[in-house]
Amino acid sequence: MYKIGELAALAGVSTDTVRYYEKQEMMAVGLRNPSGYRQYDENDLQRLRFIRYAKSTGFTLDAIKELLSIRVDPLHHTCQESKSIVDERLAEVELKLQELTQMRESLKRLSAACCGSAHTTESCSILEALEDGAGKVA
Repeated sequence: MYKIGELAALAGVSTDTVRYYEKQEMMAVGLRNPSGYRQYDENDLQRLRFIRYAKSTGFTLDAIKELLSIRVDPLHHTCQESKSIVDERLAEVELKLQELTQMRESLKRLSAACCGSAHTTESCSILEALEDGAGKVA
């Protein structure tokens, strides 16, 4: 059995994070021992590590809740449900990567268009390009 601080340390999170996940009903509230300390077991530690890893992979809390519910009741769920959650997140990441690639190319063009000298910005090619582009954005 672990106290909340021990559990948090083993999972690499803060005690506030553990309490937050409890409030979000992603974890059961630890049972209190006679001294009043919350007590957690190996299942709680595993769940907290699951949440932490899923979060580091980019899943939203709602998606993590869904994955947890699938994990807790495997006989009433299919792998397809888990896969669809992963595929949805993957599609979001792919879209974000496309957007970031477009941003990078635009920034490269802006940087290449500028001489970078110490003269005033009265005729700065970057500012002019941004101004021209601003009229094209709907």
